[in-house]
Amino acid sequence: MGIGNKGRIEVLEHFMGYSTESAQEALRLPQGKVNYCADSAASGVFALVTDEPGGILQITTDTTDNHGYAFSIGPFAPSDGGCAMEARFKVDAVDDLAVYCGFSETLAAAGPVMPAEFATESFIYNGTGGMAGLQFDADGTTDDWRACGGDAAAAAFDADSDATRANQAPVADEFDVIRVEINPHGDVDYWLADKKNGLRLIKHADSVVTATDVQFAVLMLESRANAAAVMEIDYMYASGGTDWTQ
Repeated sequence: MGIGNKGRIEVLEHFMGYSTESAQEALRLPQGKVNYCADSAASGVFALVTDEPGGILQITTDTTDNHGYAFSIGPFAPSDGGCAMEARFKVDAVDDLAVYCGFSETLAAAGPVMPAEFATESFIYNGTGGMAGLQFDADGTTDDWRACGGDAAAAAFDADSDATRANQAPVADEFDVIRVEINPHGDVDYWLADKKNGLRLIKHADSVVTATDVQFAVLMLESRANAAAVMEIDYMYASGGTDWTQ
């Protein structure tokens, strides 16, 4: 076991200097900080937004229902001093897509699955491991961000459609900021901000995930109609601790 003085791992990607000069470059994220994976359709388009400052990556899905892309950083173990993720992004519409932003223990590189979905008035937990995030789904009766969390496809807290609401629905073409923090015990704080409000705590929940299980910071977009869905990502951040026990 060796212990150094670099105990905190921090990753921040602002998508500066991104290039789409060739098909190969169009599917390569800069500096390898953020990984991405797609479902079997895998025909989305990456582009650099040039009429807004700060470095913004745009992803447009295929015109196929349930086609999606997942961006990830990690993995981190919450037990190593806790972990956090934050992303600033916007979508082109709120009536034909779903978004998940937070942590997920399982993330299939060959076909990512939305860790949690929301249809009509109920959550559907797809992840086989632990998860904690804010989720929006056009399949829900009422548009809103909702906190979700659990393990092995079972909710860790009251998953009632009203109990988990942020009462702050996403707005087309307006940036939201989502931050999710997991402490060393597996407790989770869910934060949300928009252009009118700074980050505010949406929910605190105890013992949402097993703290020793590794988690990927995930931002995922999935279409909900036979039409392309568009997301623009300003930045994606994640942090965690070093495991000094090995």
